[in-house]
Formats: sequence, structure tokens, C-alpha cells
Amino acid sequence: MKSIDERPDQVQPARTRFKKHHAEDLAGRSYTFTCVALLIVIIISIVYFVASKGLTTFFRDGVSLGDFLFGTTWDPEGNQGEPMFGVLPFILGSFATSLLAALIASPLSICASLFMTEIVPGWGKKLLQPVIELLAGIPSVVYGFIGLTVVVPFLRDAFPGQGIGIAAGALVLSVMILPTITSVASDALSSLPRGLKESSFALGATRWQTISRVILPTVLPSILTGVVLGMARAFGEALAVQMVIGNAPHIPRSLFESTSTLTSVITLDMGNTVMGSVHSNALWSMALALMFMTFIFVIIVRLLERRHRI
Repeated sequence: MKSIDERPDQVQPARTRFKKHHAEDLAGRSYTFTCVALLIVIIISIVYFVASKGLTTFFRDGVSLGDFLFGTTWDPEGNQGEPMFGVLPFILGSFATSLLAALIASPLSICASLFMTEIVPGWGKKLLQPVIELLAGIPSVVYGFIGLTVVVPFLRDAFPGQGIGIAAGALVLSVMILPTITSVASDALSSLPRGLKESSFALGATRWQTISRVILPTVLPSILTGVVLGMARAFGEALAVQMVIGNAPHIPRSLFESTSTLTSVITLDMGNTVMGSVHSNALWSMALALMFMTFIFVIIVRLLERRHRI
């Protein structure tokens, strides 16, 4: 009878703990839902604000979308007559520097990740990983200053021209996106099943044959994801490129001629325009084009991630 009388006292603490856990679970869900809802509202607000400003150029100011995207003359003040808002040189400059930077950085990043994970996974990773993380933490202005004092004089002495241009911008950007591509590739290589390599070695393959014919084809979607993320990083960079590219509003005929990018034009002109003017709205349209390209990069990354099956 004594044990029966003690049961209500034993059940009561259990109910209290259950209510406490239920309250904590409800509080956690509410906090998470609030943060996610706030994040969605912020993203939608940013997209709406940039789109409303950028589309004003075409719907209110009467600028032709074709002339804006495919025009080669940028003269928003009309110094040579009628104002012109052609941004094709800036779009080509952005793509040229980003693509060239990705071509330079990708082989270096892949080799660095293979060295850390497959060749000398012990001391090699301990040596290289802090260096790569240090590169990711250096401010953009430092990269631009180094490019202006080291890369530009080197290109001026080695090649025809003044040294500033697409080549200088691409070299600076290649170092800036190196940590992004290397980190993604290293994570992909580290997540490979150990049995995949052991099976290749058991069949008589050498280390290089295993790397080139088994490992790299398997992690290729992840490596391409890192390359696309690096290109997105390079496409949106402003300050470092602005310091070494020359900021000339024309289509260059070589890699050693001055040009400009969308980000550099926005940063240079935004402080010198009147809010609500056609010039200011055209800069917002360029920002809208940058945001649209970012969405495209995100879509490409998602498509590549779907192909990633290990």
C-alpha cells in the first residue's frame, strides 16, 4: 500500500518535466520561425527595393533596355550631346575578369586541395589550411594595394601597356577567390568514402591513376560548385578591381588595356549623383543586373549540387 501511495508523488515530477520540455520546444520553434520569417522579409525587401529603383530607368525615364544592355557608350551627363547609358563594356569587363580569375585560380585550388587531402594529408593540411584561411581574411583594399604596387608594375615591365587592365584585375581576383574554391574542393575530397580509393588500389591502380580517374570524376560537381562560387565572389568584388583595372568606359582590345566593371562604376559614381536622377537610376539598374547575375550563379550551384552523388 505504501508503494501505491507514492505513485502520485512520482508522477508529478514527470509531468512537470514534460511541461518544461514542451515549453522549451515551443520557445525554440517560435524563435526559429521568427528568425526565418525575418530573413525572408529582409531578402524580399532588398529585392523589391533594388528592382523598384532599377526598373525606374526603363519605365519612368524612358531608357531603352536594348540600348542599356547592348550600348557601348556611357555618358550619363550628356557631355557629348544626348545622355547615353550603354553598360555593355562594364558587363564584358566583369565577365572577363571573373572568368580569367577562375581559370587562373581553379588549377591552383584543385592542386592545393589534392595535396592537403590525398598526397600529404597530415602535415600538408596543417601547413596549408591556415595559410588559405589567412588569404580569406585579408581585406579587399589590401589586395588592391598589393596589386597596384606589385602586379601592375610587373605587367608594365613584362607586357606592352601601362600594366592596369583586365590581366591585373584577374590576377588580384584569382588570389581572392583561391580560398573559396580550395575549401569547397577540400571538403568534397575529405567526404569521399575510404573504400572508393582502397578499391582502386586493390585493382592495381597507382596513386595518380586513382586521383585522375576515380577521385576527380567523382567530386567534379563539387569542384565546379566551388568554381562557380568563386566566380560569384569575383563578379561582385568592387574595391580591389577598381584599384587596378583602370576604370575606362570602353571595350578593351587586349588583356592589358584599361576597362571597367559594373561594381567599380557603381562605387565610383553613386556618391556623385543626385538621388532620383536618371544617372542615379541607371546605377540602380546596374545593381539590379548584378543581383540578377547573383541569382543565376545560385541557380547554377543548386543544379550542380543535384548532380553531386557520392
